[in-house]
Amino acid sequence: MQQKPTPLFSAIPIASLIVLLFIGLDIFGTDALNGASQICLLIATGICLTISILKYKATWNDHEKALKKNIADTSVSIFILLLIGAMSGTWMVSGIVPTLIYYGLQIISPQIFLFTACIISGLVSIVTGSSWTTIATIGIALLGIGRAEGFSDGWIAGAIISGAYFGDKISPLSDTTVLASSISGTKLFDHIKYMLNTTVPAIAITLIIFFVAGFFMGESSAQDFTGYLSALDETFNISIFTMIVPVITGILIYKKAPALIVLFVSTLAASISALILQPQIIAEIGGGNGASEMFKGVFTAISDKTNIKINNELLSELVSTSGMSGMLNTIWLILCAVCFGAAMNQSGMLQCFITAIFRKIMKTRVGLVFSTISNALMMNVATGDQYISIILTANMFKDEYKKQGYENRLLSRTCEDSATVTSVLVPWNTCGMTQSTVLGVATLVYLPYCFFNLLSPLMSLIHAIFGWKIHQKSPEEISAEEVETGTEK
Repeated sequence: MQQKPTPLFSAIPIASLIVLLFIGLDIFGTDALNGASQICLLIATGICLTISILKYKATWNDHEKALKKNIADTSVSIFILLLIGAMSGTWMVSGIVPTLIYYGLQIISPQIFLFTACIISGLVSIVTGSSWTTIATIGIALLGIGRAEGFSDGWIAGAIISGAYFGDKISPLSDTTVLASSISGTKLFDHIKYMLNTTVPAIAITLIIFFVAGFFMGESSAQDFTGYLSALDETFNISIFTMIVPVITGILIYKKAPALIVLFVSTLAASISALILQPQIIAEIGGGNGASEMFKGVFTAISDKTNIKINNELLSELVSTSGMSGMLNTIWLILCAVCFGAAMNQSGMLQCFITAIFRKIMKTRVGLVFSTISNALMMNVATGDQYISIILTANMFKDEYKKQGYENRLLSRTCEDSATVTSVLVPWNTCGMTQSTVLGVATLVYLPYCFFNLLSPLMSLIHAIFGWKIHQKSPEEISAEEVETGTEK
């Protein structure tokens, strides 16, 4: 008979993981996600298994069954991530993203620069699904324009980061969005729709702040984005017809089609659009104009890295994509984190650890959401990585949300409102290090102006306090569900 673990021994694997991640982060920096973090997770898994089997008499077969189940539960999310990589590649080479950037840049106005910078960063992040790419490309361009217009680095970076993380958070192309929904057991588009309840108020308040602040601090400038617009126009066939694919995608989402179908159809439509509207780009990637080279060009955009030649260094980085291969490190990280989560959960250490820290406050709706937010922030600080923070937080609290009768989407939204958006505010987190390095603005300098990132956890807590659109099942409903699913204890 397996014995119940104690809080002290339950903390050992988590403490070991935190120490290992800190060492990995110190040695490898932002490259830790390329393998070091995964190895740390596997070592921590081994420590957990050793304690569970030797001290608490657990069996290897039970742990193996738990691991198989957890991997099976994440299989759909892995396919979604691969299709997201495929879709991002085809949306770029087909001219969809360049067209959106082309028209988006033209709405820049010096009088409302901060407001506009936040919106543009958000739009680019939505269509690319990546806050990192947005900040490293358009973000740098916006920083230069903002400086010329008399804004301080903190305000500019705050506007860029707020918009980028807003777009990343609600984009179906974002790996963190897919991760939070899949780990918590929530359908992707249900997760995104539910997040709007907290995300829209947070971004609305953020935009109002930037709109008002811009009029008091901005100065007119002759600089504009002419160089960027010319480079995009010379490289791509900028056309309104590229918007047919986003419209089709939007219709499928509105019709509540499964995420895999939406992503597959969108990728296929974008591939056809690329062949029709951007044949020169496909020929460049494939190495010729023949049928086989064009076929190779499309398949490369879907599956592998593409480097499109464009007469602008920053835009060259933006229009370069990684396809499915760009998702492999994330998938690798997920699999290793799933191993750690399965071992911690099966051994009982995960629940013991949570109970020891939050048992006095997580018995109410507000306490549960507050505990989730606090844990996510703690994990961002302790582990230095938003992916690990999302995975560990969702795994730690999943059973408690179910036990209290709350929907999985409340857990997934709370994870995103805390783990995803606050990662960039921690100087030693991979997100904080990357964005401060890319923008050349210290984390603590832009932190006070990242209003969206600061407001999101607060909005999540406010919704919990008032119970807005939060459904809790009655004890009878929970019991009936347990009998139906065979999980009654």
